[in-house]
Amino acid sequence: MNRLLLDTNVLIDFERADEELDSILLDEDDAAISTITVAELDVGVHSASPENRKRRRTSVDAIIDNVLVIPYDIEVARRHAMLIAHTRRIGRPRGPHDLIVAATAAASRRILVSDDRSAFTDLPGVVLLDA
Repeated sequence: MNRLLLDTNVLIDFERADEELDSILLDEDDAAISTITVAELDVGVHSASPENRKRRRTSVDAIIDNVLVIPYDIEVARRHAMLIAHTRRIGRPRGPHDLIVAATAAASRRILVSDDRSAFTDLPGVVLLDA
């Protein structure tokens, strides 16, 4: 069984392609998302044109209903702080949302699935799988 954490960009790509989440997951995959991913997806809902908003809401709700949502808890917060310090130390800061996703993956011991390799390269404890 693969314990996966899906990055927001992977979910958006599948929504744009009008594919179902099941098309990328094997039956034995244990998929999850971080709470920051819920926020990022909801930004898309609120930013959508009135004629697309209902479809976007339905899509986001289907994702939330079908995967585990991992909260930003103390363990994730500590991992997040460590990753911020690490990226500053190596002189390669990353976006705050990306670091929360990475911290969630590391704290939950999940493989991060993303098509944004540059955001997650060189982060200790983060195992990345290209989407």
